[in-house]
Amino acid sequence: MDILQYWDVFMTAVLRGGLYSLMAVGLSLVFGVMNIANFAHGEFYMIGAYFAFFAFSVFGMSPIFSIITAGTLAFLVGAIMERSLFYPLRLRSKQNWLMNTFLLTLGISIILQNGVKMLWGSTYRGIPAFWPGRLQLGAGGMEIAYDRIVGFFIAVIAIAALVFFLNKTRVGRAIRAVSQDETGAGLVGVDLKVIHTLTFALSCLLAALAGACLLSITPAYPTMGVNPLYKSWFVLILVGMGNVGASIVGGLIVGILETIAYFQFGAGWQDVISLVIIILILLFKPNGIFGKKGVKS
Repeated sequence: MDILQYWDVFMTAVLRGGLYSLMAVGLSLVFGVMNIANFAHGEFYMIGAYFAFFAFSVFGMSPIFSIITAGTLAFLVGAIMERSLFYPLRLRSKQNWLMNTFLLTLGISIILQNGVKMLWGSTYRGIPAFWPGRLQLGAGGMEIAYDRIVGFFIAVIAIAALVFFLNKTRVGRAIRAVSQDETGAGLVGVDLKVIHTLTFALSCLLAALAGACLLSITPAYPTMGVNPLYKSWFVLILVGMGNVGASIVGGLIVGILETIAYFQFGAGWQDVISLVIIILILLFKPNGIFGKKGVKS
């Protein structure tokens, strides 16, 4: 490859990895704090895309407000879901919590997919672009859609805001305390019910932002969250379950691996390369390459 092709690979990998990081951070957060293997995470990516579509196309909101609206609504849906489903389960399920939440989130995933299909059908709902046009890098160089660039920067801002929130605010430090020692955090006055609800809602918000940002690239349809969910789990297995800070790096690593595989071997190989790496990680370093659990930044 010449220098322009290397630059093309690098930029594509970074832009793709940024959105993977946004998805993976939300999944990692809810696992690290609540010990929930959320297999409905991709469906919040999906409803974020639908919310953004209706906000932008039906209600005529600006692109930024459409994406913010999608994230806000997903936050509210996530909060209601945690209080109505996970909180009662926590009161009754003292054993096999991880397996029970896996089954619950799998059921939520199926219900959300079919509920959306009943409401809006299987028709693809997309938009030409939030921000029309493409940025050309250098004379005769590669072109990148403005939507993809803005989506990447929204992902960076959202992740930076989450890191600031977790490290610099009282509530954020409480979330980190619960991830490290839930019993101890409860004993010193942390309201576990509030922290659990807020954590799950934040996770849903991050997934919805990713889906909303990519609406012009990946239109909304009922099963669109399956592939992003797999990518998020790839990242978590790669870096270690529940490691929020490392998930940012992991998203970029997966983005780079897939982009290189695509350019070198073709589209069909990008998932193969990721799966091979994940199998090797599980065989030789099952705790992930960073080998930590909990909310770290």
